Amino acid sequence: MRRTLTVAAATAALLLPAGPLPVAEAGSAIPPPGRWSAREAESFWTADRMASAAPMTPASAVAATDPGTGQDFDGIPVVGRMFVMKGGGAYFCTASVVSSPGRDLVLSAAHCLLGTDARQVAFVPLYTADNPQPYGMFPVLRAADGKSKVWIDPRYKSLGADKGATLDVAFAQVGPDADGFPVEDVVGGNRLVTGAGYEHAKVSLIGYPASAARPRLCVNRTTKFTSKDAGIPGSFLRIDCTGYPGGTSGGPFLKNYDKVTETGDVVGVIGGWKTGGDTADTSYSSYFGPEIKKLYEQAVAGAKAG
Repeated sequence: MRRTLTVAAATAALLLPAGPLPVAEAGSAIPPPGRWSAREAESFWTADRMASAAPMTPASAVAATDPGTGQDFDGIPVVGRMFVMKGGGAYFCTASVVSSPGRDLVLSAAHCLLGTDARQVAFVPLYTADNPQPYGMFPVLRAADGKSKVWIDPRYKSLGADKGATLDVAFAQVGPDADGFPVEDVVGGNRLVTGAGYEHAKVSLIGYPASAARPRLCVNRTTKFTSKDAGIPGSFLRIDCTGYPGGTSGGPFLKNYDKVTETGDVVGVIGGWKTGGDTADTSYSSYFGPEIKKLYEQAVAGAKAG
């Protein structure tokens, strides 16, 4: 059963300042470059294939000090899993819808979507093992050259995940679902907030752990973490929340979460310092400053250009 939000399709975004896959099943051939619709994505990303997808980053079992308590929960429609094919294997990260004029952008971590062979990419809102597609599937669109329409700061690509850790953010344009509805009309969208600082008294952290059948939620404060490692320079948002291993990368840091609309202000995503954290109980985010605002604007312009 799917829900479609009764909101005008022309509503503009609010940008605030201040393990390898087994052999593919018969009938699920990889679509050629330039073609990637919702129905093709649904045919390719079967329930079994999604269930077999491995987390993009390895899990860690090292505990942090004084963490907030993360709990499995039923999830919210605006957050889901992003499924990616890389090097012949099926993987996933966490992603969320971000409001945009085209109503077709999702947000994740750059290390999740980096890779020229990542063409069979699809976003599945509110994925759970028991109900893999409660709101359908939204394919990440492809450009004329066949590459997925993903926006990552080029410095992240050139510097790498460590040197470019402060830029571990990605936007992707998704096509409509099999019924022709854009993703934001179906599940809503979080508001992108940039320039809001590092310290927030109450942030909801949502991610999809590889070991859990449902997503995970933790509410805690964030603090500023500045790296002393010259190999991973920069400052990041830090949040202590238990149980966020591999698979949670790209999960949103949400302020001002509204239980009615089930959306909030996204001020970060799990990524950055050691691609989101070297323990399962402390997570990090690249800071959403001018660079991320510019990247979002580039995604909006690129999505509009088609």
